[in-house]
Amino acid sequence: MIFPHPEPQTPRHRILPVFLPFAGCPQRCVFCAQDAQTGQSVEPVADVLRRVDAILEERARHNRPAVEIAFYGGTFSALPEDDQHACLALAARWRERGMVVAVRCSTRPDALPPGKAEALAGLGMNLIELGVQTFDDTALAHAGRGCHGDDALTAARRVRDAGLGLGLQLLPGMPGVTPDIFRADMKVVASLRPDCLRLYPCLVLEGTGLARLWREGRYGPWDVDTTLDVLADALLLAWGQGIRVIRLGLAQDEGLRAALLAGPWHPALGQMAKAEALLRHIASQVAYFTARHGHTPHRLHAPARWRGLLYGQHNRLASRYAALGLTEVVWDDTEDYTLT
Repeated sequence: MIFPHPEPQTPRHRILPVFLPFAGCPQRCVFCAQDAQTGQSVEPVADVLRRVDAILEERARHNRPAVEIAFYGGTFSALPEDDQHACLALAARWRERGMVVAVRCSTRPDALPPGKAEALAGLGMNLIELGVQTFDDTALAHAGRGCHGDDALTAARRVRDAGLGLGLQLLPGMPGVTPDIFRADMKVVASLRPDCLRLYPCLVLEGTGLARLWREGRYGPWDVDTTLDVLADALLLAWGQGIRVIRLGLAQDEGLRAALLAGPWHPALGQMAKAEALLRHIASQVAYFTARHGHTPHRLHAPARWRGLLYGQHNRLASRYAALGLTEVVWDDTEDYTLT
């Protein structure tokens, strides 16, 4: 029985992230520490853009590939209009020179009033990522988010109506979000069919309101095992809908490690979650094979390119594959898996 790798494999441009920590944000959410999360300090937008200009000039000088510019770390659509125009004008200049192929930004769902997505599209925006965090109103209130689940649904519709690509960001484990609520959030995500999805398990970082709640015993983060369990299910649901999950957890950074107080952080969290999801997918294929043929397969032919993912970190999943009856794995120069 032959089946493909479950994760959508679509071409991606190299992203040049432009971090604007807290820029345009109307308030600070209890979990947010963008300076620690991004490793970038708060500075004027004009200074950031001068640095980006220099980076792109250097890339052009050395004939490096074109990039997609991504404005992250703040609420882009709530920036002063002059700053929004300056950001998109820079991208347009470099697009004309062939060094920029697309532009994206992140913003809050309640910062896209009628007509705003269309205006950004007219200025060269290609994709908007919405910092949804959760669709659960009670949890949003706990986090001091200042918006509602319906705001995210409305914003997603406006992004699509403007002809833009849609990205969503969720924060599993944030105050008020249980594994069941997160699974419900993922069902909503699946119905919206975004072009990309980011999953950031909630961490307790110094300097946030969440740090105070944690110290007072009023908030307990998820552990790594719980997080891996729900992320694996989330990946399978997203992959089944053709949704690319482009980030699992925060990137390793010295500033993040220094600020981290508690929560499900692991340097290989994303790979561990993908490995668990792949195992669950293959287990379902084994069950189907067994029901169809009346006996359990014992050999798995697997693409060699996924060798590092199949068994997980330090071969931690090898015994579970053996428990499925797969006592032999053959690595092939192919894109598909085969059970025999």
